[in-house]
Amino acid sequence: MGTTPMTTDPTTDPTPNAAEAPPALQRALVQSHEVKDKVEACADDLAGANEGILQQIAAGATTLAAAKQLEDGQSVEAKVQECVDDLHQVTDVLAQGVEDLKRVEATLAASRVSEREATHRAMHDAATGLPNRGLFDDRLAHGIATADRHAWTLAVFFIDLDQFKPINDTHGHATGDAVLKEVARRLSSNARDEDTVCRNGGDEFLYLLVDPKGQANVESMAIEVLKNLARPMEIEGMSFVVRASIGIAMYPADATTPAELLRCADEAMYHAKRHSRGYARHGSIAKPLAS
Repeated sequence: MGTTPMTTDPTTDPTPNAAEAPPALQRALVQSHEVKDKVEACADDLAGANEGILQQIAAGATTLAAAKQLEDGQSVEAKVQECVDDLHQVTDVLAQGVEDLKRVEATLAASRVSEREATHRAMHDAATGLPNRGLFDDRLAHGIATADRHAWTLAVFFIDLDQFKPINDTHGHATGDAVLKEVARRLSSNARDEDTVCRNGGDEFLYLLVDPKGQANVESMAIEVLKNLARPMEIEGMSFVVRASIGIAMYPADATTPAELLRCADEAMYHAKRHSRGYARHGSIAKPLAS
């Protein structure tokens, strides 16, 4: 990616860790183990008392056995009641711990949303919502690597809007921004899922076509983009017609590195702008928009 995600030192990161249970929940878990040990001890006591009574009954000491049974039963009952009280306490603490855990999870979820939003903002243009130049550069580099593996071609469009400055100067930047958003929407409507449209800054846009399958298809796409942009735009009760010049560079025929591809496309765009409103491929003659 063009913008390297920030990494955090785990020793200083204040974000809660879902693997770490809240202190109240940890205490409740420890206490539940203690209650479990008490219950098991009660069961052992009761089993021992019953065994002793059975032995005494077998020896004929029925009166003593009954008294002993009552005494031991009362002792075990007291211990069981103590366990019940402890269990109530554990239940209350567990309930509080679960609420704490829910709050931790909610905090983590909000943190993840904030991180995704921050990452999106860092990689997209604020005015148009398109990928920014950093993200475009990453996708171009990835596109070249993929093209090498599959013996594909790539095409880069360098798009510059014609006579955009008068719109800003006459109608203000808010109207100019609205025009740029509409341009971005129209460019995106032409793009395939594997392609990338980027705002390069000002009234310049970049368009990466992955595996366009030949120059004829690239030129056909350039014509479609120009026609789409030239349709009247209705903004704030006003009608605008925005035309553009497109410079085209193809990989690997025109250049073999991202920087060279962009430079060639930029040069071709200026060639198209000087000669006519239309498009030009690097090293070729500018062509006007087909009627």
